[in-house]
Order: sequence, then structure tokens, then C-alpha cells
Amino acid sequence: MNEISFEDFLKVEVRVGTVVAVDEFPEARKPAYKLRIDFGSEIGERKSSAQITTNYAKDELIGRQVAAVVNFPPRQIGPFMSEVLVLGFPDDEDQVTLISPDKTVPNGGLLY
Repeated sequence: MNEISFEDFLKVEVRVGTVVAVDEFPEARKPAYKLRIDFGSEIGERKSSAQITTNYAKDELIGRQVAAVVNFPPRQIGPFMSEVLVLGFPDDEDQVTLISPDKTVPNGGLLY
């Protein structure tokens, strides 16, 4: 494990947002969804590709709050431009389990 300084940690903006739209992403190499996430008035809506199809159905993602890194540069994933990195942990089968607050919080809130 590489150590980082507290100043390095402060450079990463992990914020909470609410999933407002979910679409299939058939062009992805691995099964994935295209998400649109509302991060509040300061950041607005951002798009992300997420390989979460094993643990989540599209309809259960709408309205769910998720944590994401919002200050990475956009990344081209096939024909889709992903603007944020949605965060999760691997489960027992190495599939993504999303990180979410345990109660509703304002969109755009910064992790600290």
C-alpha cells in the first residue's frame, strides 16, 4: 500500500449525487449501465459508466444516492464519455457494491 499525504487526499473530490437516469450500455466490453447523476446546483448532472449490472437492476438505481469522484478528467469508454467515477467495493464474487450514505443527504455534499 502506498501512503499519501493528507493534502493529496484533499485533492480528491468525493461527492454524493442522486441517480436520475439509467440506460443500457450494449457497446461496453463488460456489462455496464450509463448513469446520469444529479450532484446539485454547484456541479449539476454528470454521466458515468458503471459495471454494476450484476448487483443492480435499472429501476432500483433511480433515486439512489451514490458516491463518486467528480474531479477526474472525463474518460472515453467506447462511444460514451464518462465524467465521474462512481465508487463501490467488491462483494464475495468480485462484483461492485455501491457506496451510499445510510440516510438521504443533500446532493453535492463533499466526503470528509
